[in-house]
Amino acid sequence: MVYKVLIVEDDAAMAAAMARQIRSWGMDVCCVEDFRDVMGTFARYDPHLVLLDIALPFYNGYHWCERIRAVSGVPVVFISSASDNMNIVMAMAMGGDDFLPKPVDLSVMTAKLQAVLRRAYDMSGKAPVLEHRGAVLNLNDASLTYEGRRVELTKNEFRILQTLLENKGKVVSRDTLMTRLWQQDSYVEENTLTVNVTRLRKKLEDAGLRDFIATRVGVGYIVG
Repeated sequence: MVYKVLIVEDDAAMAAAMARQIRSWGMDVCCVEDFRDVMGTFARYDPHLVLLDIALPFYNGYHWCERIRAVSGVPVVFISSASDNMNIVMAMAMGGDDFLPKPVDLSVMTAKLQAVLRRAYDMSGKAPVLEHRGAVLNLNDASLTYEGRRVELTKNEFRILQTLLENKGKVVSRDTLMTRLWQQDSYVEENTLTVNVTRLRKKLEDAGLRDFIATRVGVGYIVG
């Protein structure tokens, strides 16, 4: 398996140096050129890992990490010259998996990328998955695959489906799902969960998975 690394770095010379180093280790690399449309490049390239600078034109790296995390669990490694504790904490809080200070030491970068890829993919190319009725949920990129079709999920849809599949054969209460989705919020309207489940069901039905999530009135949900 050839890993694909997306570099989001506006310093062209630095991006090129990082790309050469990564390619020398047998990986594929794509460098973002349009910093207004990072998500467009992300969707087309479908990387296994993202190297993401914090200081970027138009929108910063925190913005793009949040956008990526809304649709994917792919590992994100932040890079920044502002390597103080606050930036590191912010990067991790936004969903980053690791942090590289500038100037980037290419040997350190390689070691960190290999470690992150090993944790995420076990270096065997086999991503951890959950399966039910032929539907396969990839825990690394937050996508669902069924009969060769890939179904993109939002962050909340992925967490709902992951929780239900981890508890196959059991009814998962609404309280459990709300805790899983919004652990940091002090209060969330129950209707928000209902809306997310409804949207998820629609995506599943459109993919051919009818009655995949069943409701147990007054209790919660179960995969059927």
